[in-house]
Amino acid sequence: MQKSLLLGVEAIAQGAIDGGMSGVYAYPGTPSTEITEYIQHSKQAQELNIHRDWAANEKTAMESALGMSYAGKRSMVCMKHVGLNVAADCFMNAAITGANGGMLIVVADDPSMHSSQNEQDSRVYGKFAMMPILEPSNQQEAYDMTRFGFELSEACEIPVLLRLTTRLAHSRAGVVRAAEVVAQNEMKLPEDKVQFVLLPGIARKRYKLLLNNQAKFETASEESPYNTYTEGTDKSMGIIACGLGYNYLMENYPNGDCPYPVVKVSQYPIPRTMIQKITSECDKVMILEEGYPVVEEMLKGYLEKEAVIGRLDGTLSRDGELKPEMVGRALGFDVEEGAEVPNLVSARPPALCVGCSHIDVYTALNEVVAEYGEGRVFADIGCYTLGALPPFNAINSCVDMGASITMAKGAADAGLIPSVAVIGDSTFTHSGMTGLLDAINEKTPITVIISDNESISMTGGQHSSAKGKLEAICEGLGVEEDHLHVLTAVPKKRDDLKEMLRKEFEYQGVSVIIPRRVCVQKNVRDQKIKKAAKAKAAAKA
Repeated sequence: MQKSLLLGVEAIAQGAIDGGMSGVYAYPGTPSTEITEYIQHSKQAQELNIHRDWAANEKTAMESALGMSYAGKRSMVCMKHVGLNVAADCFMNAAITGANGGMLIVVADDPSMHSSQNEQDSRVYGKFAMMPILEPSNQQEAYDMTRFGFELSEACEIPVLLRLTTRLAHSRAGVVRAAEVVAQNEMKLPEDKVQFVLLPGIARKRYKLLLNNQAKFETASEESPYNTYTEGTDKSMGIIACGLGYNYLMENYPNGDCPYPVVKVSQYPIPRTMIQKITSECDKVMILEEGYPVVEEMLKGYLEKEAVIGRLDGTLSRDGELKPEMVGRALGFDVEEGAEVPNLVSARPPALCVGCSHIDVYTALNEVVAEYGEGRVFADIGCYTLGALPPFNAINSCVDMGASITMAKGAADAGLIPSVAVIGDSTFTHSGMTGLLDAINEKTPITVIISDNESISMTGGQHSSAKGKLEAICEGLGVEEDHLHVLTAVPKKRDDLKEMLRKEFEYQGVSVIIPRRVCVQKNVRDQKIKKAAKAKAAAKA
C-alpha cells in the first residue's frame, strides 16, 4: 500500500477530508496552524467544497463548528491549547448539547512552551467537560483517529476532543490512507428540536443524559482498538503509556521486546479493566504521558501510593516535553548525553524582521515613553511581543490575547497615566474589541496603538479578519473622530507618530493610533504570487 509522508497535523487534515468532513473552522496558533492550511491548499477539499476559511477567534470557530454539527454535517475545529481557553464557554456547553453531525475538537498542546505562554494539558479540559478524548501515538493513528473520531462522535452523540502535542504535530512519518473516502452527510436537523436550547430546564435533562452516557464512553474506551494491553514477563514493573508516550517507550525497545506489561492509552476515559489488571499484577507502575500527570494523579490519588511513579515523584521531569532519552533513563538504560554547547556559541533569540513596521512603532514609542517614565506599555500576542527583547525593551506585559487594552485600562484606573496598549490588527479583532468598549464606556485615559501589518504574521501571514475594517470598528465602538489616527509606519513618519503620541498621552479619554504597513514577509510572498500569476497568464497568451 502506498504511503504519504505527512506531518502529524497534515495526517489529521487528510483524515478529516477522507472522513466526510464538510467544514473546518480555526484560528491560527502553533502547533495547530498547518491543519487548516493543508485543507485550504488541498485540491480534494476544493472539489468537495469543504468550508476552510479562518475564523476571528477560537470561540467563533468552535461555535460555527457546532452549528454545522447541528445541521447534521461533520465539522472540525482546530486550535492550540491556549485557544481552548478562549473557546471554553462553547466547549463546555457543547458537551451538554451533544452533537448531531460528528464534531471533532482538535487541540494541539505545546509542552516545553516552544511558542506558547504555558504548557496546559487539554486532557484536563476534556475530563472537565466529560467528553471522550483521543490521543494518537503516531502519524498513522492521527490519520485513522480523525476518521474514527467522527464515527465516535456520532455514535456517542457528543463532540470528541482529539489532543496532540508539538512533536507529533511537526514530525513526519509514512501514512497509509484509507481506500475509500467517506461521503459527506446530508443536512439533517436534530430529532429533538430543543436539544441545543440550554434553558435551565432543558440543560438539567441534557446534563443528566451526559452523566448517564459516561458508562457508554467507558465501554467505547474498553473496546477501542487504540487502547491495548501487551503482556510482559517482568512483573516488577508495569508501564502505562499515553499517546506519544507509547511511541517514546517503543523507541527504547526498537525490536518490540519490552519485558514489562504495557497498557497503551490513546482513548479516554482510561480503560478501567486494563488499568486494574496491570496495577494488580505488577509491583509498581510507571506512567508515561506528555504534559500534566493526568493519569498519574488519578491512580496515585491522595493516598500517595508509592507503587505509582512518573512525573510526580521525580522519575520523569515534572515540566517540559516527554522525550525518548528521558524515558530511557527512567527505564534504567545508559543514555548517552550530547556534548554541551560551547560558550563560543551564543544564543540567537527571535527578532523582528529587518524592515518590520513594528520597529518604527517601538522606536517612536520608546522616545516618547521615556519622557513620562517606564513601566506603562502593555502588549499582546503577536510578532510585536518581540518588542520585549533588546534592543527595544519596550513592553511591560504579554499575558493573553486582548489583555493589552484591558490591562492598560486597569493600570490607568489605578492611576498609572498615561497607560499604553500595543496590539496587532488580528489580535484586536480576536479579543481586543470588548476591552476597548469597556475603556470607551468609562472614558478611561489610555492610548491604544493598533499596529496593523494587515495579516496574522506570527503564524505565517494568514488573512486577518481586521483588514480594511479597523477604522470603522473603532468608530462604531465610540472612539471620537479627533482621537482616531491612521498613518503609514515608515521611518520618515516617526516624527509624526511621536507628535501623535505626545498629544494623545495628554488626552483624558480613549485614543487610538493605527500605524499601518503590510508585513514585509507577506509582501514578499504576495509579490511572488503576483509575478507567478502574471507569468502564467503570459504563457497562456
